[in-house]
Amino acid sequence: MEHKGFTLWFTGLSGAGKTTLAREVEKRLRARGLKVEVLDGDVVRTHLSKGLGFSKEDRDTNIRRIGFVCKLLTRNNVIAIGAAISPYRAIRDELRADIGDFVEVYVDCPLEVLIERDVKGLYKKALAGEIQNFTGVDDPYEPPLNPEVVVRSDIETVEQSVTKIMNKLEELGYIPPAADSVYSKEEAEAVEERLRALGYM
Repeated sequence: MEHKGFTLWFTGLSGAGKTTLAREVEKRLRARGLKVEVLDGDVVRTHLSKGLGFSKEDRDTNIRRIGFVCKLLTRNNVIAIGAAISPYRAIRDELRADIGDFVEVYVDCPLEVLIERDVKGLYKKALAGEIQNFTGVDDPYEPPLNPEVVVRSDIETVEQSVTKIMNKLEELGYIPPAADSVYSKEEAEAVEERLRALGYM
């Protein structure tokens, strides 16, 4: 069955878990027989955006390039997943307007947790002044104002976050409901209500 293309855009600070979540969502979508491509910020920089630095202008160019590829894929009924820090709200909004079918996922994680995790050792270098213009340290990150999905990678498991994203895609009508859904619609709503009451959603 031909499905409609759309862009699923993950934004958040370095180390928040964008790539991990993007890859898990990709797996889930492929398991449903859907066509998916992931454009990861780090990977794009080594190919599509080789030679670009980290000035605001270069960052904007990098994000526009990822957005351009996402738009082409979306237009050809492929699900395009973009995972990049994309720190500036104006550029993300520009992509949303340009692509149209755009679902924004904000991977929210407090800076102190990221500094503690520091998987790639980048925060340590940035705080020591070895890396300039590092987002969240000496360069701004502008969180989305109205993202379709907010996941909290400091308190949610990958599984919880991915389920939240998949449910939202179903709710928006971008993907068909899973045939083997564990819950009926009413049960799912009750579970959501309970999670909301507990402050998870």
